Amino acid sequence: MIYTSFLLAISLALFAGMLLCLDLGRRFGIHRMAQDPEGAHSGTGAVDGAVFALLGLLIAFTFSGAAGRFDERRSLIVEETNDIGTAYLRLDLLPAGAQPALRDLFRRYLDARIAAYRLLPDIDAAKAELARSAVLQGEIWREAVAASAAEGAKPGAPMLLLPALNQMFDITTTRTMAGEMHPPPIIFVLLCGLALAGALLAGYGMASGKTRNWIHMIAFPAVMAVAVNVIIDIEYPRLGLIRVDAFDHALVELRAGMK
Repeated sequence: MIYTSFLLAISLALFAGMLLCLDLGRRFGIHRMAQDPEGAHSGTGAVDGAVFALLGLLIAFTFSGAAGRFDERRSLIVEETNDIGTAYLRLDLLPAGAQPALRDLFRRYLDARIAAYRLLPDIDAAKAELARSAVLQGEIWREAVAASAAEGAKPGAPMLLLPALNQMFDITTTRTMAGEMHPPPIIFVLLCGLALAGALLAGYGMASGKTRNWIHMIAFPAVMAVAVNVIIDIEYPRLGLIRVDAFDHALVELRAGMK
């Protein structure tokens, strides 16, 4: 809720700032035309084109990057589900007496993994669950190593189970790092700065009109504010309105099947 309010405040501030820059640009253009009617717009087309081209390129770059990372995070949820499910099935290779304890550890481990992401944006609570899952990883590994070497284990148990466990553990680090992977803040600052500069130039170009063109003056900052809002929201899909939580059902369904 705090994040959503903060993002809305940023969007409204950008909208208001661009609206102000449009009006300032128009006022400056009117003043310039009064002083030099013929040269007021001389050479401005090249500058306008360069600034708006850079603005469009930056929007495309940030949106494409955010959408790509969003899809990657969803794919990693599916990958972790598959890794845990594979390792869980391979517990059948162990002696029957060692399986119940390990299956219980798996259930507790998966509960911790699901809770770690459900608790966001409560960072401290999520970190506590991640720490609990790390402890359970150690317990699962020790139990699995001992059980795979015990009498009654299938001949291929160590070769099949232990690599599956290793992959199951590695994906947790991959998911954690993927969740922390974002563009440098300067990219968003530059995006907002270019939007304000573009509004100033657009306002200057509107100076030739006798009255303000309110449709364009409102539509331009509104579209830019919405675009920036969506880009940032996609970039942080566990905090805002656009979320990857729907894909967590894969882990939940896997947990339901662990009888």
